[in-house]
Amino acid sequence: MNEQGTAARIVAVAQRILVEQGVEAVSMRRVGDAVGITAMAIYRHFPNREALLRAVADRSARELAEAWTRRSSSGGTLEERISGALDDFLDVALGSPHLYRFLISDAWAGARRFPEDFRDGQGPPFSVVTTLVEEGMRTGLLREDDVLETTLAVTSCAQGLVQQYLSGRIGMDEADFRALCHRSTWRVINGLLVD
Repeated sequence: MNEQGTAARIVAVAQRILVEQGVEAVSMRRVGDAVGITAMAIYRHFPNREALLRAVADRSARELAEAWTRRSSSGGTLEERISGALDDFLDVALGSPHLYRFLISDAWAGARRFPEDFRDGQGPPFSVVTTLVEEGMRTGLLREDDVLETTLAVTSCAQGLVQQYLSGRIGMDEADFRALCHRSTWRVINGLLVD
């Protein structure tokens, strides 16, 4: 396997470990064992664990954005595509809670920060929602405003609810919780509609 292929395999294995067991389980030794190389060999590709985690975050965000972009651009009204993006988000958050926590709420050295790391598509999943918000403003559905801040307002509602749900503070089954997320998100969006 060439060097680029080895690096990609290292990231894929680290991502799998993170999804299955959480960020704490991602160690150079554990990843190396799973890939079939020594932990020291990983350092030829990634100078430290933080760089490896950043590569995992970039790969994960890119994969999510690609899947969400396919869905959000597959047709339907803007309202249907916004609801579809929320469903995609909930699928990841509830289906892969370790990945969700890592990408959204864990504090680590390479984590993206708002607003500087979300300009120009640097936060790929966030960019999908930003595109929908921009379309809403361009077509006159949503009031003109700061696009990044508006996107943050729209996405923060569901993110906060998911945090509460994953910590056991919302006592609903998943179907009822998903319905709550949709109602709450649309309450925020309704406040942004053009009068």
